[in-house]
Amino acid sequence: MEIKTLIFVSFLLTFAATVANANVGLAVYHTHNTPSACFGSRDDGPYITGVSAALWNRRGACGRAYRVTCIGAANLAPHPCKQGTSVVVKVTDFCASCAGDLNLSQEAFNSIADLRAGKIRVQYDPL
Repeated sequence: MEIKTLIFVSFLLTFAATVANANVGLAVYHTHNTPSACFGSRDDGPYITGVSAALWNRRGACGRAYRVTCIGAANLAPHPCKQGTSVVVKVTDFCASCAGDLNLSQEAFNSIADLRAGKIRVQYDPL
């Protein structure tokens, strides 16, 4: 009986640690390819994001990776999320006037949600 209890407690602690690292917020997307605040004109691929002032940390966010999952609508879009999907993005830019925490590239947003939604609720976990 003690082994079962130990396994169960280990599972709960692992789950709690995973949830503790998760953040919930809003994401929008961008379609322009201008130089980034982090890396200038360097091409960092299609799965990138800008971050709001709350995440920017005086350029400390540059290069950070997040696993982003759509968890629901942030407006009247009826079913914005592509269920069971997530995307890993790299922080390459600052978004001072974002309408969310993350300003995903169009490709990244489209991987997890319907572009017509425009804005979604997300869970973003640091990697």
